[in-house]
Amino acid sequence: MLRKFSSVLALVAAGPAFATGIEITVAGEANGVVTIDLLEDVAPGHVARITALAAAGAYDGVVFHRVIDGFMAQTGDVANGNVNQNYDYRRAGTGGSDQPNLKAEFSDIPFDAGVVGMARSQSPDSANSQFFIMFDAGYFLNGQYTVVGRVTDGADVVQAIKRGHPRSGSIQEGEPDRMEKVVVTE
Repeated sequence: MLRKFSSVLALVAAGPAFATGIEITVAGEANGVVTIDLLEDVAPGHVARITALAAAGAYDGVVFHRVIDGFMAQTGDVANGNVNQNYDYRRAGTGGSDQPNLKAEFSDIPFDAGVVGMARSQSPDSANSQFFIMFDAGYFLNGQYTVVGRVTDGADVVQAIKRGHPRSGSIQEGEPDRMEKVVVTE
């Protein structure tokens, strides 16, 4: 009994393992704030990565590099997508963080409008720092990509993100919208 009580006390003293969300201040044509509830019980490894990168300021200034009308807005390339440091529109979307890739944490949560998923290459275990926010339902992604959260406020800001994708021939005119500041919330 004493051992069990000590374990509970240690967990309470340590506090929550993860924050419950992030708040993204979007700059550009889609000025405003987007609040995302992160699902640490569904994808603990991915949520830990997002919150660590957000807390370190790695997402601040990163562009929405792939934005497809009726589908989603993708961001999070901390290696090639930061307008304040290393932005290269030809390479934005090809990088990640300096951390290792993550093992997939697939769930039964459907990709409805407002759902946030982790971007990856063809390998299911290749997610790193990039994520996307769904404009509309995309059920063909179900069970193929890790769901990490849901937009709880600012859906209008998400819908206003400038469309375009440099490598698809749909180049955004002017500067792409960006995550000006990303803050971890509790």
